[in-house]
Amino acid sequence: MKFRGKEVLTWSLNNYLGLGNHPDVRKADAEAAAEYGMAYPMGARMMSGQTRKHEELEQALASFVGKEDAFLLNYGYQGMASIIDALTSRNDVIVYDSESHACILDGMRMSLAKRFVFPHNDMKSLGVQLERAVKRADQQGGGVLVITEGVFGMAGDLGNLKEVCQYKEKYDFRLLVDDAHGFGTMGASGMGTGEHFGVQDKIDLYFSTFAKAMAGIGGFIASEKEVVDYLRYNMRSQTYAKSLPMPMVIGALKRLEMLRTMPELREKLWTVVNALQSGLRKAGFDLGKTESPVTPVYMHGGIIEATQLILDLRENYNIFCSMVIYPVIPKGDILLRLIPTAMHTVDDAELTIQAFTECRTKLEAGEYQKEAFTDISALRV
Repeated sequence: MKFRGKEVLTWSLNNYLGLGNHPDVRKADAEAAAEYGMAYPMGARMMSGQTRKHEELEQALASFVGKEDAFLLNYGYQGMASIIDALTSRNDVIVYDSESHACILDGMRMSLAKRFVFPHNDMKSLGVQLERAVKRADQQGGGVLVITEGVFGMAGDLGNLKEVCQYKEKYDFRLLVDDAHGFGTMGASGMGTGEHFGVQDKIDLYFSTFAKAMAGIGGFIASEKEVVDYLRYNMRSQTYAKSLPMPMVIGALKRLEMLRTMPELREKLWTVVNALQSGLRKAGFDLGKTESPVTPVYMHGGIIEATQLILDLRENYNIFCSMVIYPVIPKGDILLRLIPTAMHTVDDAELTIQAFTECRTKLEAGEYQKEAFTDISALRV
């Protein structure tokens, strides 16, 4: 991308399959915008905002992820928060993974349901919390909703969906999975992390956004028809919001078609992922437990060192990537988060590995402890 007039290699893209500026996608977007404009339809779905194209996209999404029905959402973040609010009442109990995304946490804040949390991917603790949750729900005449993610977007590790689903043999609960980073990237057909583990049919409510592999705006929730019908009329973020504009719907149909029929895009993505991750590991970098395209690179240092590191990469190596520091991660740790895409090349990966290696040497030598290494005011945009 071009940053302040200079071309840089960016790894901070939510564009896994490279559809964001694919010529076929841009053509579909442009033709739809020319025909309908960016406003139509003017109204909420349950009023005047319902079209055949919206229904067609919902049916196509439901079919692709193996569910009876699906409901379009204007935004993934607001959608997830509203799903939780609509599904649960004061009589219900939510059990959730401690590293759940902010949209899940915000959804629970709006809900009156009792909440129990289990440490990240700790299946023994999940069993303990389910025991408590089921007892509480039975006493109150409610139900239990378990929430986790398919791919955790910061560390790139996968939710233990197979083991979570095994608990269904003992406990009565419904499972809601946020698969924002798994949809389109994981599984033999790109269906997602449920397909990867062979448990897609055991996921009661499957959620994803268009903002990652689909390179667009919006999202969807897929489930049994009865559940989806309930959500259509009870999700406040959709009931009281304008319908998703037609160009975005038609554009999403094109993106979904390409996702389904062009496996070479996913294959190219994983070629780059494997080259980048294997090369970084070979060079001695700590990538944690990632099993997905999300590529975290862990280093050690304070805020000044992290700032100088990221500026050095950007100004002297022309590499742009996200930096994560305290309070998101512990003090003294630095996380550089890379998102490979089908637009990247193996050469891009090799160039980045070399740059990271050189910068790590400077970090360990203490060169980044000097604020004068580069002008910190360059952070201001």
